[in-house]
Amino acid sequence: MKPTEIVLHPLDNVRLANLCGALDENIRQIETAFDVTIARRSERFTLHGAAPQMHHAARALRHFYEKSDEALSVDDIQLGLIEVVKLGQGGGPAPVLMTRKSELHGRTPRQVDYIRQIQEHDITFGIGPAGTGKTYLAVASAVDAFEREHVERIVLTRPAVEAGERLGFLPGDLAQKVDPYLRPLYDALYDLMGFERVAKLFERGCIEIAPLAFMRGRTLSRAFIILDEAQNTSPEQMKMFLTRIGIGSRAVITGDLTQVDLPRGQKSGLAEAAQVLADVRGVAFTRFLKEDVVRHPLVARIVDAYEKHGQRSAAQAVPQHNNQQQQTQQQ
Repeated sequence: MKPTEIVLHPLDNVRLANLCGALDENIRQIETAFDVTIARRSERFTLHGAAPQMHHAARALRHFYEKSDEALSVDDIQLGLIEVVKLGQGGGPAPVLMTRKSELHGRTPRQVDYIRQIQEHDITFGIGPAGTGKTYLAVASAVDAFEREHVERIVLTRPAVEAGERLGFLPGDLAQKVDPYLRPLYDALYDLMGFERVAKLFERGCIEIAPLAFMRGRTLSRAFIILDEAQNTSPEQMKMFLTRIGIGSRAVITGDLTQVDLPRGQKSGLAEAAQVLADVRGVAFTRFLKEDVVRHPLVARIVDAYEKHGQRSAAQAVPQHNNQQQQTQQQ
């Protein structure tokens, strides 16, 4: 494939240095994200790779050069790369969320739709692979609703299911025992509201984090409720959770159906709910894809590789199953 050459102008050595980063680390991130090779001489960049990928990489270089008045961190590059690919694909301005991170917004069309659906529906499901922002944007939407006084408290819950590991006996009180399961929710809250404010809201009972089993028998009114890791609920647990929602409440259910940690043969409550509630008015579904991953660029490739491996395994299993049936019939 013929290489592509671009020239960034007007020439500004400070902006070039900010764009490239220390030891050209930012350029390496762009190469990894688009699977291209980039050679640079001053303001001239030569790109090698597949034509569509070179096009995206060239647009990324121009995009970040325009924003390089200040130094660009690796985080700035990795998050910005998602927007570069999706430029021009959005459906209007993204909703603004009231958190302490003023730059927080949906970075892909599906993320923008997800936020809109949360704001417009009483129950929203976010289903998709790791790194697509399902939980983080749900927590951000909860903080936004609390700050605007649309709800009086935030309730975050998830099933306490071990992800393929036996944790054994956990010492300490109840909070310390369930803390490992709920840590991602704590981290999101601290990031969006600050440690001190979150601690005060916990003391006042305005924020509550608890295992899913503790939701039984309760009715939650004027609350923003998030059920995280919902793929690890049983159908009975999912029904129980959905019937906890009271007047003035809003619920978001997030999960990844490719990472079910339930015992073999047990159906996921999230999978069943996606079928049962598909046509129920007032319930919204956002199904994220690997293109919505906003973590390290390699995460999207890892998700894609596992998807392809699963498809190959399924295709190989069909002929074997047919051969077994034929052998049984012959016998």
